Amino acid sequence: LLPFIERSFGVLTDLSLLEVGDVAHPLLQELVRRAPGTYNHSINVASIGEAAAEAIGARGLLVRVGAYFHDVGKMLKPAYFIENQGQENRHESLVPAMSTLIIIAHVKEGVELARQYNLPQPIVDIIAEHHGTTLVEFFYRRAEELSQTDPNGTEIDEQNFRYPGPKPSSKESAVMMLADAVESASRALTEPTPARIAGLVHDLAM
Repeated sequence: LLPFIERSFGVLTDLSLLEVGDVAHPLLQELVRRAPGTYNHSINVASIGEAAAEAIGARGLLVRVGAYFHDVGKMLKPAYFIENQGQENRHESLVPAMSTLIIIAHVKEGVELARQYNLPQPIVDIIAEHHGTTLVEFFYRRAEELSQTDPNGTEIDEQNFRYPGPKPSSKESAVMMLADAVESASRALTEPTPARIAGLVHDLAM
């Protein structure tokens, strides 16, 4: 009766979360097969996010399971995301605007996959909200640089390089968003000392 009660009253129990978060879940198995780098990133985000959520009295288990699935949309074009790339970077042959469209699309595609696999609504919400309306900064800066060197270059509209949202609507979704940003940025640090990581986490949170 539990699934019926949960659907009727819009609640999600820890029992159901544990079931959904099982590594044998078909969608997670597909992610492992098609985008192993993204899966590894998701496991790290889950660990960071769960600890952070519990520290502020939010549902750590919801953040952990949401983190497992937050980037499932990347498996449709895995080679365009840095954690799955080898020597080749496919973005080098694309203009920044096109790269941004591919990067941003992983959120919408992730939501569609989550619905296909009947994931609970709170997990779908985390997938939809995990970038909020943040800027795809790398490609925005690159577009600006190209515009300045091009004599016919038009002004770059920052809005075209932003995720469409929505912004996080719960503590868990907000923690997930920060954990995702922190994991990605700290992995890119050249000398990740504890002090540098602490400074980076503070800057991202602010």
